[in-house]
Amino acid sequence: MTEDQSEGASDALFLGVDVGSGSARAGIFDAAGRMLASAKRDIILWREGAEIAEQSSEDIWSAVCASVREAVDKAGIDPARVAGIGFDATCSLVVLGEGGAPVSVSASGDDARNIIVWMDHRAVRQAERINATGHPVLRYVGGVISPEMETPKILWLKENMPQSYRSAWQFMDLADFLTWRASGDLARSTCTVTCKWTYLAHESRWDPDYFRQIGLTELADEDFARIGRQVVAPGTPLGQGLTAEAAAEMGLRPGTPVAAGLIDAHAGGIGTVGVEGRPQDNLAYVFGTSSCTMTSTDEPVFVPGVWGPYYQAMVPGLWLNEGGQSATGAAIDQLLSFHPASAEAREAAGKAGQPLPVWLAGQASAAAPSLSSAIDLADGIHVVPEFLGNRAPFADPHARAMIAGLGMERDVDNLVALYIAGISGIGYGLRQIIETQEQAGATVRRIVISGGAGELDLVRQLLADAVNIPVVAVSAEQPVLLGSAILGALAAGHFREMRQAMESMSHMSRECLPDSAASRQTHDHRYNAFRCLQEAGRRIKR
Repeated sequence: MTEDQSEGASDALFLGVDVGSGSARAGIFDAAGRMLASAKRDIILWREGAEIAEQSSEDIWSAVCASVREAVDKAGIDPARVAGIGFDATCSLVVLGEGGAPVSVSASGDDARNIIVWMDHRAVRQAERINATGHPVLRYVGGVISPEMETPKILWLKENMPQSYRSAWQFMDLADFLTWRASGDLARSTCTVTCKWTYLAHESRWDPDYFRQIGLTELADEDFARIGRQVVAPGTPLGQGLTAEAAAEMGLRPGTPVAAGLIDAHAGGIGTVGVEGRPQDNLAYVFGTSSCTMTSTDEPVFVPGVWGPYYQAMVPGLWLNEGGQSATGAAIDQLLSFHPASAEAREAAGKAGQPLPVWLAGQASAAAPSLSSAIDLADGIHVVPEFLGNRAPFADPHARAMIAGLGMERDVDNLVALYIAGISGIGYGLRQIIETQEQAGATVRRIVISGGAGELDLVRQLLADAVNIPVVAVSAEQPVLLGSAILGALAAGHFREMRQAMESMSHMSRECLPDSAASRQTHDHRYNAFRCLQEAGRRIKR
């Protein structure tokens, strides 16, 4: 407890809400970062081919409210003890009409489908045209804007669904939609608009020339009313707290402070990088459906192909570089689905009550003398798992996966080998990002991991060996939820500032150190093979 905390604050609890690609989760935390209870609800995801991914804001809000009510019930607490609420979400584009009614972004015309999901790549051509302008704001997205970002998606909507574009009252990042729905406040988070919308946080402004040059003149002429006139730091209390309507839907007390939110990966960063030294020493690595790397620096570092530098997009007072890959957990699922033994292994995993990748990790751990030696199971098999392009450091949405070394094997042992090759390929992609950042002047001492796949000891060890940097796990069972709860604690005034909250609520659990020189030699060889396959893919495209 800090001296400035009010009497009775020891009873205060904080609610974190996380909306990922497939579910909404809610968690109740105390001021020490201990989670009392959590709950989850699946959300609808419409997929059409490899490019289209859509969701519903109403479906997501319903899942959020149900998760919150269940988490409070499971914790067995008086809802009045929830002193602050924080939200995080994927960086997906929400389109709302007058009064907040959903506006369709779908060829189906269904207004319920009013979210273009982050992984949706329909706006590749718009992104390429924007990049061809060479506009100065692109310096702050690694030199190349991604189709996963919001201005290419809005431009696609204008060109392909002009009625939806014209009828839109607000274009919002999903995290900002959630805070608006909870508080009625239209303020945007510095995190969302800086990282995904080209807001220049270091100058506290939008650049109207950029919007006019790329073909979104109306947004600039309207003084950015549809994308956010007010931009505030994550953790800032919004409006008058929970509205009466939102409080009734969630089963909470009206007026409960609501914090400006974060992108989900950045919430994972807030929930992890406060452990073991300065945030500048720790690379936050969120390993979920996709992966994100967050590197904090004192001064701006420009890294071609790595998003940023973004000022105060995650930790106040620091700049942020963001990398990662568009498919990691999803890439492993895709990779495993190709193998003849996949159905057999999936059945065995089901009987064990485990997801297939978890079951395969267990098989690999049992077959290898040590976690580090599991890499030998993949001898001769190499995977570049870029099924959905290369987000960093090449910023190439057209890149595709490369697999080498497969034979005629059809057994589960060979599937285990393919799984190990896939995980190590993800590790080499991470190493590539870290090396590229180091060459530009952004160095890190350790990787702090969060996300579902990062909970496995085998995965943490393979990543530590592949990158040759220690991988640290935190004690929080769900670090992304913890990051959102930290925002709630800030909005409630329980901590003076973000770093104090991070240090108080996030704690190290264990550290995986890189293995011996012999293992390093194996990984160096495989890393060289990884880069050779990447280059072969680029040559084939050319």
